[in-house]
Amino acid sequence: MTALLFGILTIALVGPIPAALSRATWPLHAPRAAMTLWQSIALAAVLSAFSTGLAIAANLLAPGADGTPTSNPFAEIERLGIVMWTVYVTVFILTLVVGARLMYTVVRVGIRTRARRNAHRALIDLVDNVGRSRENGRDIRILDVPAPLAYCLPGLRRRVVLSEGILGRLDDAELAAVIAHERAHLRARHDLVLEAFIAAHEAFPRFVRSKSALGAVELLAEALADDQAARATTPTTVGRALVACVDAVAPSGAMAVGGPTTVIRIRRLGYVKPGFHLSATAYLLAAAILVIPTLAVAIPWLTELSRLIAHS
Repeated sequence: MTALLFGILTIALVGPIPAALSRATWPLHAPRAAMTLWQSIALAAVLSAFSTGLAIAANLLAPGADGTPTSNPFAEIERLGIVMWTVYVTVFILTLVVGARLMYTVVRVGIRTRARRNAHRALIDLVDNVGRSRENGRDIRILDVPAPLAYCLPGLRRRVVLSEGILGRLDDAELAAVIAHERAHLRARHDLVLEAFIAAHEAFPRFVRSKSALGAVELLAEALADDQAARATTPTTVGRALVACVDAVAPSGAMAVGGPTTVIRIRRLGYVKPGFHLSATAYLLAAAILVIPTLAVAIPWLTELSRLIAHS
């Protein structure tokens, strides 16, 4: 029963729940609380998947007649029945696959993304034309190209990259808003948040995971950066800057100020700020989603582990 409950919870946390949350409109009113909720859902999904495997392992290794854990597959089949044993083993193997894919994806995405960023960072440092910029800074790089470019490269040697093409569209206040937006991404390390969601998304089978979760998290990251830029300038200035940068592009692995969600982000700049209750509810829900499955696993398993050790 424990394995079944955790299995159902895992499927819900990687499919229906993210799909429903991605369609909700309230997260744009409280992006920071919504981002916390998204992170709790992703982490709880991983914990629930592992918990399913642990619960199944406990059933497979349940004590036999002599009180010691069963380790003989034939004895397990005799005790559980061939059908139930096959289901348990299949789900347990699937859990191991999810865990292996998660670790592999984290490493692969991290190595690939950082290699691409390092190569791109070295290139823009060579062609930098910051001397002609209206905005000086150690992290600013200006490219002498007519194409509209406005993005940031996260990492230890972070960069905010702009092009002459985009500078020609912005006045001083709008330029300050764009730079504040990109620096907000860099300070908050939104790139690490997105990498974690990419890894979790790719770890689970296609038939259960939600396709819209990653897009919703990306929109929230942009909304958080927009809010920081609005505090540094004004919401109207940020809106004008977003209009000017709507077609701005960025290489893979970077975070551009423009993009397909620009219209939604411009509209939300005029939203009434959320009340305390909306954010508080989201934070409480995030805590519950994360804490309850953890406690549900930890307490029984510590008890079971003690019992198995005592009989081994």
